[in-house]
Amino acid sequence: MSTHSYLKVGIAGAGLMGRLLAWRLSGAGHTVSLFEAGNLENPVGACQTAAGMISPLSELFHCPLPIYQLGMQSLQHWPQWVDQLQQQTALPVDYRQSGSILIAHPQDRNELLQFQQELNAKLGSENSAQLQWLDNLALQNLEPELERFDQGLFLASEADIDNRKLLPALLRALKQNRVQLYENTAAECHPGKVASARGSESFDLVIDTRGLGARTQIQGLRGVRGEVMVVETPEIRLNRPVRLLHPRYQLYAVPRANNRTVIGATEIESDDLSPISLRSTMELSSALYSIHPAFAEARVIETRVNCRPATMDNLPVVETGPGLIRVNGLFRHGYLLAPALVQKAESEIVKQTQTLATAQVT
Repeated sequence: MSTHSYLKVGIAGAGLMGRLLAWRLSGAGHTVSLFEAGNLENPVGACQTAAGMISPLSELFHCPLPIYQLGMQSLQHWPQWVDQLQQQTALPVDYRQSGSILIAHPQDRNELLQFQQELNAKLGSENSAQLQWLDNLALQNLEPELERFDQGLFLASEADIDNRKLLPALLRALKQNRVQLYENTAAECHPGKVASARGSESFDLVIDTRGLGARTQIQGLRGVRGEVMVVETPEIRLNRPVRLLHPRYQLYAVPRANNRTVIGATEIESDDLSPISLRSTMELSSALYSIHPAFAEARVIETRVNCRPATMDNLPVVETGPGLIRVNGLFRHGYLLAPALVQKAESEIVKQTQTLATAQVT
């Protein structure tokens, strides 16, 4: 994004979207203030809880086509943005585009066929080059730990990112870009104004990325509970995200550094933030054990619970108007959709910048 006129921008919400927008806009020369109701070093939102998968094909099975299309756009931006961020901050951001693998136990083999049929119906001929069937030998060549499975599907274009490294890197970049950071400062957003305990501050443009904090401003916004576990064992080494298809749920297992694996699957219509349930713990653990028995000795390092902001149709919203942009409803697709939605917001900001510059001239 480039322009010869610069805005004074106030952003409310320092989750993934808020940080990316603040980084991009401050890097483009705009003066940016970022307001966060919680702590910036230790965010408590869904961005901190997520597994960081960037998987448009995997998500398309349960989601409408626009999610896939936005996800494919994001896949084009993530590598360049990560490179820029690493160069600026000298912090590692583990981004991996090694694809993902879908597997199913023999009794659930039809789940793989159903997955392929669903994608064929939504993508047609576009799908054929993106899905690769693997027999046992091909599967072991990619993931030796999956020797118990006789077939799988390989989605070569998919990626994942370590959110626990990305978010601190973005925070450092914001400080380097001299973004004004206000943590523990809940804010309300209005066209051209941010109201907080600091008072009411005027901006050329306000961007609301508060997630569930904006539920009174976005009709139908709701919380959807998700539960995640992090386990650690040196005995299992996966090279990429693996999804286990099952009639009742899809378990994902995302390998991370230090012999850790992030696992999850739950999607509960509730905004309850209490600790993970016994049922979810048992289901996640048993599903992981069924991928490889050596996971039985893994240590549970962390459990995470959060609520994702979702609209009634589970599609994201980018609402624009003079002096105010709202970006929300990323649901379970935050890391999948964020770059594409940042680009949408940037396009609107260019328009508002041009309008402001014209008004100043006249």
